Amino acid sequence: MEPNRPRILTGHRPTGPRHLGHLVGTLTTWESLQDSYECFFLIADIHVLTTDFQHPQRIESNTLEVLLDWLASGIDPERSTLVLQSAVPEHTQLATLLGMLVSEARLRRNPTYKEQVHNLNLQPSLGLLSYPVLQAADILLYKGQRVPVGEDQLPHIELAREVARRFNQTYRPVFPEPEALLSTTPRLPGTDNRTMHSSYGNTILLRDTPEETTRKVMGMYTDPSRIHPTDPGHIAGNPLFIYLDLFDDHPERVEDFKTRYQAGKVGDVAVKQHLASVINQRLAPIREKRSQLAGKNDDLMELLFQGSSRARKIARETLVEAMDCMGLRLGASQLPPARIIDER
Repeated sequence: MEPNRPRILTGHRPTGPRHLGHLVGTLTTWESLQDSYECFFLIADIHVLTTDFQHPQRIESNTLEVLLDWLASGIDPERSTLVLQSAVPEHTQLATLLGMLVSEARLRRNPTYKEQVHNLNLQPSLGLLSYPVLQAADILLYKGQRVPVGEDQLPHIELAREVARRFNQTYRPVFPEPEALLSTTPRLPGTDNRTMHSSYGNTILLRDTPEETTRKVMGMYTDPSRIHPTDPGHIAGNPLFIYLDLFDDHPERVEDFKTRYQAGKVGDVAVKQHLASVINQRLAPIREKRSQLAGKNDDLMELLFQGSSRARKIARETLVEAMDCMGLRLGASQLPPARIIDER
């Protein structure tokens, strides 16, 4: 990697295969950042346990699914570092140290915590409550300067900034205060018009076949007030046109569909058929690359472990520095060196 590029840390929880929401919300952006930033992409498997610790058997297979979708979408292990969170124990070690700097009351004010407890009907654990501290450690461990996020993640970035600031003021300057790279793409609605989310069963997956994609598109929610194809239709809030704006590369064609739809001159079926066609065109190269990689699990995991090993060198240096600041110099001096598989 070229030196002196701003460093990015971002990632996904391995909750299953990636869907169109991930593609337009993060993956397309990540792919475009790889030449201008030093990118660390984290598969945050420990974070999965905060809401789904009862199903450990899913994590390994979901990790492979996420890795497949990342690589197929243009995440390049030659230009970026892929990291498995649980393979770098410094993530949780630093989180423990940083947790001393954050009050329980501050964590309970986190809107994402409140939302997850309510929406998922959870009995919240300590792990869920302290989720933002581990996320801050993920970023600060690599001294990340930028974090690509959607607007819903801004509270977590602000907490990471607060933790970095408090550490630097209490001890000495160690961590940069990470800045958000805010996505301009709105959250994609699912086929039922709720936010696209794996737990809702309303996703269009990157791994879906063209036939599966078409079937899902044909079943999409549209304008509930439109009973007959000749009725004037509404564009605002209609998922069909949110998708067309994102996936059709010909804006004049989309405007023509919108004009005819509002005038009752084109029906939902015709719009859905066109939408299915443009989505399938967009996904075709991703599907092709995914099919080339599928089944090569050992090779995929080797890529991930090599990236994690390289990341550990940086992570260990940061952890030792933090321990030293916090009076744990003796312990830091006894840490075994991180095993480095491959120096790039």
